[in-house]
Amino acid sequence: MAGKENICAQHVRPLKPIPTGVAPDLGKMQRFSAMLFDIYGTLLISGAGDIGFTREPTQSAADVQDLLQRYGIGRTPDHLASSLTLTIKRSHADQRRKGIEHPEVDIVQVWRQVLGLNNITELKNFALEYELIVNPIYPMPGLKELLAAGKKSKMPMGIISNAQFYTIILLERFLGATLEAQGIDRRLSFFSWREGHAKPSTVMFDRAQTALLSMGIPVASALVVGNDMQNDILPAKAAGFKTALFAGDRRSLRRRESVNHCRDTSPDLIVTDLRQLIAGVDDSSIMRI
Repeated sequence: MAGKENICAQHVRPLKPIPTGVAPDLGKMQRFSAMLFDIYGTLLISGAGDIGFTREPTQSAADVQDLLQRYGIGRTPDHLASSLTLTIKRSHADQRRKGIEHPEVDIVQVWRQVLGLNNITELKNFALEYELIVNPIYPMPGLKELLAAGKKSKMPMGIISNAQFYTIILLERFLGATLEAQGIDRRLSFFSWREGHAKPSTVMFDRAQTALLSMGIPVASALVVGNDMQNDILPAKAAGFKTALFAGDRRSLRRRESVNHCRDTSPDLIVTDLRQLIAGVDDSSIMRI
């Protein structure tokens, strides 16, 4: 089967964010002590609006059918999707019985159950291809500039994301370098499939808080950036972080105004372009906002 680079080259197509009509609110911009980012809908444009496994594919079933044929899997796209959803729901139910409120799966193990395959490389390649079909992604404008500014200023940067193994592969492919080479600190990087907890759980935010404190960084001046009021802003505020709602793409902006706690909560900042956050890593930029 094709390697990961060939898979990405085959499936990745340029995307542009769809304007939200939301005005930025940068009145509380300051020089932050650290920044931690969500990925889908924040650092990456997500054609499906977010990572997830129960959504409808954004492309035709023909793409999934072609994938199944190439891997020699005798399923229809509909049967595959229903099996995937059922397996994930069962896994979540098992984890909730163990006391995990917002569980996360390891998608490789899920596909192993769904497909009955044991070759890890083949499973990972299939999972990567399937994800790129149902959720096309592309770098958000300003991504490289923001990370470059953070790295130049030596600002600690990290990630708190609902993500799977392929998320890192794809992000590094777009950046052309490892996350560490782009200034992302391993100690401040939390991915749901590794942690076993998904947002809106506060678990990853609490672990990020502990990591920052161990580095001597005050959490109250660290910024969490995300596109979802319920998954990003609320748990980040509960853990003591400053918050920025990313409202740069209509596909993925989640204001959750029907949720009481979200309706009654305001982020510290509203940003519509990642480059607006450069002021938060460079004091001299604040006066130019």
